[in-house]
Amino acid sequence: MTESTQARPRLPRWMKMNMPKGESYSKVKNLVGKHGLHTICSSGNCPNIGECWNRGTATFMILGEICTRNCKFCGVKSGKPLPVDPHEGERVAESIRLMQLKHAVVTSVDRDDLPDLGASAWVRTINQIKTRNPHTKLEVLIPDFQGRKELVQQIIDAQPEVISHNLETVERLSPQIRSVAQYRQSLEVLRTIAQSGCVAKSGIMLGLGETEEEVLQTMDDLLATGCKVMTIGQYLAPTPQHLPVVDYIQPEQFEKYRTIGLEKGFSFVESSPLVRSSYRAELHAGA
Repeated sequence: MTESTQARPRLPRWMKMNMPKGESYSKVKNLVGKHGLHTICSSGNCPNIGECWNRGTATFMILGEICTRNCKFCGVKSGKPLPVDPHEGERVAESIRLMQLKHAVVTSVDRDDLPDLGASAWVRTINQIKTRNPHTKLEVLIPDFQGRKELVQQIIDAQPEVISHNLETVERLSPQIRSVAQYRQSLEVLRTIAQSGCVAKSGIMLGLGETEEEVLQTMDDLLATGCKVMTIGQYLAPTPQHLPVVDYIQPEQFEKYRTIGLEKGFSFVESSPLVRSSYRAELHAGA
C-alpha cells in the first residue's frame, strides 16, 4: 500500500450517496438552473440535497466566494475577496421566493477585511428575505465576527429564527484546523445568541482524531452556553491538500452520540455520517 493510499482511506459503504430525486427536488433544480441561482447545496455537492430540497429547504452563501481565512478543513477559496455586492441580499431573497422555500439557511465566508466584518451585509440580507418571504423560516450560520458582541447583536436584532455558529471540532484540535477562530471565543458567541432568547445551534465534524471523551466534553461546553441544537457529521477532505481523514466513524457511534446528546439536554441532535450543518434545519426553529 502506498503512502498516499494510507493517507486517503477508501470511502466506506455507509458514506455512499444516493442519487437525489423527487417531484419537489426536480422543481427546485429546474428553478436553480433556469434563473442561475446559487446554493451551497449544489455547489458544495451536499449528500442531502435531494432530501432537503424535497422538504423545501436550501442553503445560500453571501459575501462572495472568497474567504479571508484559510482553515485546513474547508474547501472555500481563500484570498483577497471582491467588494461586497450591495444587491446580493435582494438576489438571495428573490431566489428564496422563486424556489418557494419553507425554510432557508444563509451562511457566508469570513470577511475580516471589512470594518464591520460583514455584519451590515448580513442584516440587509436577513431584512430582504423577511420582507419578500414573510412565511419562510430563516436560519443563519454566522462566522465568529472576531468575538465582537456588538456585531453578533446586530444579527440577533434582525430576528432570524435560528442563529448557528459551528465549533467545527473539539477544543484540542481547534488550533490545528481553524486558522483564526478560537474554541472558547466561539462558545462566547453562542452564549450571546442563547442569552438573547434566540435558538442557538452549533456543529462539529468527526474523523479528525478526536476521542469520545472530547466529544462528550464538547457537548457539555455547548449546553453550558445555552445552545440547544447540535449537528455531528463525518469530516471529508475537500482535496488531497486539506487535512486527511484520520478515521471514518461507524454509524453506530454517531447514533450513540445522538442518544447521549438528547439525554444531556439538547432539543435536537442530528448525528450521522452524512449530516451537514443545515440538515433537517426546518425542525430546529422550535428548539
